[in-house]
Amino acid sequence: MMEKIDKRDRAKVFRARLTAAMTESATSQSALARRAGVDRSTLSQLLKSDGARLPNAQLVAECAAALGVSADWLLGLSDRPEQAADLVAAAMKITQAPRADVDEQIFAWHQEAEGYKIRHVPTGLPDMFKTDDVLRWEYGPSLGRSTDQAVGASRDRLDWIRSARSDYEIAMPLFELHSFAQGAGYYAGLDVPTRHAQLDHIAALTDQLYPTLRVHLFDARRLYSAPVTVFGPLLAVLYLGQNYMAFRDTERVQFMSRHFDLLVREARIGSRDLIPHLDELRALIG
Repeated sequence: MMEKIDKRDRAKVFRARLTAAMTESATSQSALARRAGVDRSTLSQLLKSDGARLPNAQLVAECAAALGVSADWLLGLSDRPEQAADLVAAAMKITQAPRADVDEQIFAWHQEAEGYKIRHVPTGLPDMFKTDDVLRWEYGPSLGRSTDQAVGASRDRLDWIRSARSDYEIAMPLFELHSFAQGAGYYAGLDVPTRHAQLDHIAALTDQLYPTLRVHLFDARRLYSAPVTVFGPLLAVLYLGQNYMAFRDTERVQFMSRHFDLLVREARIGSRDLIPHLDELRALIG
């Protein structure tokens, strides 16, 4: 609940913020009076008075619109000067998502969150874990010559994880690794040696990078998750297929963080048990 303040103090806040907004936008008293539809003397009295006088709602709204700030901010009801539409635009942004993880935007988000914990629910196997052979098999049909970019980007992401001061936690559905090991569904047609090498590669990486890198496997029959990445307290990004939907407002970032933490708490295979589980899957391949 917002703290109630005295009318005199609110009037003082209004005068200070109105003056600041005029200075920021290089708007004179005469220009603001014209745009707000009042006499210059009326505006001058508001700015010079040291009493408890506040303008009516209409004048506050006109001044806010003329100066490009919110009425709530002028009255001390918000600490953000942006108007509601601008706040929404800043809080949520939709950007294009390439077929492979080769875009600069997603990497920039990782770098922005350096030092914070990054939580990630991938669409399948994390690209940064994939061997070159798996990347070329997966992206070759859609990317053609730019498959090498996907390989390079994945190596760059892995190198960043090795050197960054960030914890990286991944939650995946159990069926993803099982389908991969069996060469079923999405992974149909992927040969046995490539699947063997991939499982060995994941085991080696998670062993080398633990505890900075932790991988958990949850049961999608009990809990579902869309692909999402939470970059510390700064940003949460949903993957929609053709686009990323990025949220920067605290409430949604915290909501998605709690969702991820639930996946970890309810995981069937925790990070400490991942390597033995990978060994079991490798044995199933034969």
